[in-house]
Amino acid sequence: MVISEPELDGVWESARPAELAQDEAVRPRGPLRPWWGIAAAVVATSALWAGGLYAFGDRLAEPEVRYAVTDDLCGRFKAPALAAALGGFKVSDPRKGGRHPALDWASCNHNGDSADGGGYSVVAMVELHKQTDPAPEFALGSLYSRAFGDDLQWEEVPGLGEQALVGSSEISDGLRLRVRDGGAVFTFDLMFFDRMEEAADPRATPPAPPDQDALTAAAVEDARALMAALRKD
Repeated sequence: MVISEPELDGVWESARPAELAQDEAVRPRGPLRPWWGIAAAVVATSALWAGGLYAFGDRLAEPEVRYAVTDDLCGRFKAPALAAALGGFKVSDPRKGGRHPALDWASCNHNGDSADGGGYSVVAMVELHKQTDPAPEFALGSLYSRAFGDDLQWEEVPGLGEQALVGSSEISDGLRLRVRDGGAVFTFDLMFFDRMEEAADPRATPPAPPDQDALTAAAVEDARALMAALRKD
């Protein structure tokens, strides 16, 4: 359900989308009404405007930040369930993070080798939105996903944060889990890849593909553990 912005005049006009303001500027107006009709409309509009402005301000309120970002995210995100399901990790890489008045973030990358000579990577990213609520844009995914697209099919994950989505593909074995709780957004990516220079013995029997439901359950378990570890008291 789309909630339209309240009608704002004067200096507030600049806060409205340009196309909306333009559409209303050329909208044909009805015939003039008697003064008592205008007075009644003013009273009703004032009440709606006040209520709309209250709702507008509520949406612009700073989101509740229930978590703290750590510089040692790999130390908090051991991902034991995924490690057990995948066969363990060989390398853990604390990736770049940052602090900003609007957004704190950190990431961690765990890598391992698969039996077929390929490998896998588990990447966790935590974003703390401190000035704007991430809820309206959460379902749209990341900027990267919107720019380059993906073939993931998304499903709701109940009981994890305020909203959680898991995406999987019919043409690949990886998955993506995204969780929103207050101003925090957690993203977990599991990716499989081939090492062409280290090709497996062609005579060897290829391993069975990973069970997608088991990997999803492991990712949810590890996500829940990380959220508990980063949650403020």
